Amino acid sequence: MTATGTYRRIARAAACIAAAGLVAAMGACGSHELSGTSEAASSNASGTVNVVASINQWGSVAGEIGGSRVKVTSIINSTAVEAHDYEPTSADIAAMTKADVIIVNGAGYDSWATKAASSTKAQVVNAAESGGKHDGDNPHVWFSAAVRTAAAKAIAAAYRHSDAAHAEEYNKQLKAWQDKEKTLESAIAEAKQRLDGKKYAATESVAAYLADDLGLTDATPAGYAQAVANESEPASGDVTAFSKLLQAGSVALLVVNTQESNATTKQLTTAAGQGGVRVVELTEQMPKHYSTLTDWMTALVASFATAGKA
Repeated sequence: MTATGTYRRIARAAACIAAAGLVAAMGACGSHELSGTSEAASSNASGTVNVVASINQWGSVAGEIGGSRVKVTSIINSTAVEAHDYEPTSADIAAMTKADVIIVNGAGYDSWATKAASSTKAQVVNAAESGGKHDGDNPHVWFSAAVRTAAAKAIAAAYRHSDAAHAEEYNKQLKAWQDKEKTLESAIAEAKQRLDGKKYAATESVAAYLADDLGLTDATPAGYAQAVANESEPASGDVTAFSKLLQAGSVALLVVNTQESNATTKQLTTAAGQGGVRVVELTEQMPKHYSTLTDWMTALVASFATAGKA
């Protein structure tokens, strides 16, 4: 493993330890300012359900299903933040200790949040586990239609538990969210007619679930893919093999995570251009110009469909 991969694993473990220690130390005290948050979570005497989501993808779903009955704080809501290695602040932990509902991604993606949430009295929704995904699986589960649907149902259930008096309202808002998701799934089905069976390669596997939903076949060279999955630097031979695959036009699409842009990804993007391979750029976190996860996924599906026309 490279020094970079080792550092990331050490940082992730340190974040988990720090989160556990901060929860124990914070108790009931806290701050109204959150690093990287869109809105501070605080107790509300009016009966508002306080919700904290580790990432804005799930925070947006929480807001749609909760409506005016909830106050949602997304701890990570920027494409400039590396969620895997995020180290929570004391303010982040204070918000979690005061939350009625906490939504974590799970599958090892935000271990710091999962650890901190387990020490609170909040209703905890683990999005990955709600959709049958666990540690060791691809953690980028918001790209999966099945997980999105399961997580939304779990969020609504947590609201009904925390605020039973307004259960029917949450049910109606869940139904509205599901109707939007069905429209998205129809777009996915339409795009799949064009993309089904086509080969793609990816600089990282962040959108693998979406690619699967679209019927695409992953042809990323195994050596490169394994190195990236292990947070290691790919061997030069693996990068060369990947470049040759792209230069030969052996895949239809190259999926690039622009949050992890480096010399290698630039080399691969250049190779894709040489081979006439269409490039689909995306980010790991939901960009700020999208207000909901559904809107973001709809835009990505359109990008895949457009790139797959060739």
